[in-house]
Amino acid sequence: MVATPAKKDHPLTGTDLHTRTDLPEALRVLLKELPRSGWDSHPKYSGLIRFWLDRHMMFRSLLERMGTDVEHVLDKSIAPAEYARRLSRLGGTFINELHGHHQIEDTHYFPVLEKLDTRVSRGFVILDKDHHALDAVLARFTGRANDVLQGVGGKRFIDLSAVMKSEIDGFETLLNRHLTDEEDLIVPVLLKYAPPGLS
Repeated sequence: MVATPAKKDHPLTGTDLHTRTDLPEALRVLLKELPRSGWDSHPKYSGLIRFWLDRHMMFRSLLERMGTDVEHVLDKSIAPAEYARRLSRLGGTFINELHGHHQIEDTHYFPVLEKLDTRVSRGFVILDKDHHALDAVLARFTGRANDVLQGVGGKRFIDLSAVMKSEIDGFETLLNRHLTDEEDLIVPVLLKYAPPGLS
C-alpha cells in the first residue's frame, strides 16, 4: 500500500482574525530581531512610525471611550440624550477615520512594504483579509449605533444600548488583535528598511 503524502497546511491556515491569537511564528522573524522594547530608541524610528502608532492608539481610545459611555448609560449614570450625543460624535469619528486609515494602508503602504522582505510578505495578505473582515464588523457596528440613536426616548433604548455594548466589546477584541499584529509586522519592516517616501 502506498502511503498518502501528508497534507501541508495552507499558508494562511489559522490566520483568521476571529480565531487567531497571534501572528504565525514564521512572520515574527523581524519582530524577534527588532522587538517592541527597542522601537522608540532605534535610529530609524521615524515620524511616520510615531504617527501611525498614534493613530492606532486613537482607535483603541475611541472604542474604550464608547465602551465606558455605554456602561454609564446602562447603569443610568448618564442621560440617554447625552449618551446619544457622545455616541454620534465618537462613533462617527471612529468609523470615518478607520475607513480612511485602512484605505491608505491598502492602496499606498502595503504594496510598498510587502516587497521589502519575502519572509514576511504573506503577512500583508493576512492584514488585507483583516481589513475586509473589519469592514463587515464596522458595517454592523454602524447599524447598531444608528439603532441606538433612533431609539433615544423609546421603550427599547436600554435593550438597544445593551446590544451596542456587546458590539463594542466584540469589535474591541478584533481590532486590538489586528492592530497589534499589524504593528508587529510593519514596524520592524520600517525600522529595518526605512523605504524612501515611507520613512
